[in-house]
Amino acid sequence: MSVFKDPYGDRESKVIAIDVYTPVTSTNFIPDRSRPGLTTTAIGAVDLQGAGGNWATVGRRSRGGRRVHRQREKRKGKSVGLRIGTLNVGTMTGKGRELADVMERRKVDILCVQETRWKGSKAHSIGAGFKLFYYGVDSKRNGVGVVLKEEFVRNVLEVKRVSDRVMSLKLEIEGVMLNVVSGYATQVGCELEEKETFWSELDEVMESIPTGERVVIGADFNGHVSEGNTGDEEVMGKFGVKERNLEGQMVVDFAKRMDMGVVNTYFQKREEHRVTYKSGGRSTQVDYILCRRGNLKEISDCKVVVGESVARQHRMVVCRMTLMVCKKKRPEIEKKTKWWKLKKEECCEEFRQKLRQALGGQVVLPDDWETTAEVIRETGRKVLGVSSGRRKEDKETWWWNEEVQDSVQRKRLAKKKWDMDRTEENRQEYKELQRRVKREVSKAKQKAYDELYTRLDTREGEKDLYRLARQRDRDGKDVQQVRVIKDRDGRVLTSEESVQRRWKEYFEELMNEENERGKKSRRGELCGTESR
Repeated sequence: MSVFKDPYGDRESKVIAIDVYTPVTSTNFIPDRSRPGLTTTAIGAVDLQGAGGNWATVGRRSRGGRRVHRQREKRKGKSVGLRIGTLNVGTMTGKGRELADVMERRKVDILCVQETRWKGSKAHSIGAGFKLFYYGVDSKRNGVGVVLKEEFVRNVLEVKRVSDRVMSLKLEIEGVMLNVVSGYATQVGCELEEKETFWSELDEVMESIPTGERVVIGADFNGHVSEGNTGDEEVMGKFGVKERNLEGQMVVDFAKRMDMGVVNTYFQKREEHRVTYKSGGRSTQVDYILCRRGNLKEISDCKVVVGESVARQHRMVVCRMTLMVCKKKRPEIEKKTKWWKLKKEECCEEFRQKLRQALGGQVVLPDDWETTAEVIRETGRKVLGVSSGRRKEDKETWWWNEEVQDSVQRKRLAKKKWDMDRTEENRQEYKELQRRVKREVSKAKQKAYDELYTRLDTREGEKDLYRLARQRDRDGKDVQQVRVIKDRDGRVLTSEESVQRRWKEYFEELMNEENERGKKSRRGELCGTESR
């Protein structure tokens, strides 16, 4: 034990002096959670301070550390943290709002879902600000989708629905292109031709994505990549489950072909946090998250979420990803004047009086309309107030009341109890609560729709009808606002200068090229000249 004088104060700091040339053993480790601010290992301390650095600050928080941290962050630029997951839901029917509740509670931003069993190809709001982009051709099998948090819905640039087993979605997150691919591989007993079709579709999607863009694949591959990585160290870690089968080998071959890594297998977790599928006493790992090998350093954690009951057999896999993005100014939230309050006679009369006072008691408005309009707007803001600019109440899931939430919570606890102790009594309790939740959801929906239909029959309900129709139309669109364009090679342009340059090139080509009519007239003139 050595005592060093604190260079930033009068206290003495006691640290363990370690020779940097001696090998580090297990006794050199300092517990991660024992005291905040301690370095994890002695080697980490040496790397942090340097071999000839100031050892007085090792093992304690140094003064000025926050300033140093801010300077480092300023040099590095801004970072955006994302939680991306994948889950085989079994079916989306009756589970939309429950799935949104799970994502909100687990703080998941993007979720790939499989086996949705929804027919159609569009987007749908599932509540709590989450939006599902899905594709399916049969309401009884297959179907894939991607669920986005509200703040990322406006960042969607492109949605590609390849088949009911593969779809991709392109996002622009503050200048960084992120491609999210949802896949649902064929089962073990399917024909080889059907399996090859799925992998060829996935290959086409990957080949269409430029090399410089981020890619995250969340899929149910129905295969085991095995525990250990002998011979496959470049694409996977050692922490898989079970022995490898044919479908698992296809996953590894795809990762090698596309230079990707199987994220699940790189993090050492308990088996309970690696198993993604439980049924009939079997515990396996079939759901995976993949990303480019060059972007593995952006993944800081990945594990299975335990204790949720939204899916019967599968479990959600979630990874934490950090993107280094360009610094951009946040757009200011527009606060609108509550002009609708003028429908009330009291507010209307108060507004008239305040407006007359602001205009100096004049009954006739002055000729300068710009000044008058500004006075009217300012008076409206003072008398009627302004909106907060926040998201309005979700109109799609207003039926999600306290009774339904309590039933879902009891079902979740019963599922957790059955996972811990798989007795017949716990199983029957979970089944009964599942049926009760379905009945509660059906009753709540029916009651909410009856109240809505009653209100729509009134005169004031007509405006609600048009508002709901506009919201339905807006929610059903994939891309709500076109904010970026592509260059000649198909790469997405995000900066303002590059977008303006591309528009200039486009209009120059459009205005200067010869159309078919001009070509025909010129050809006729040439033919006439030759005939003469």
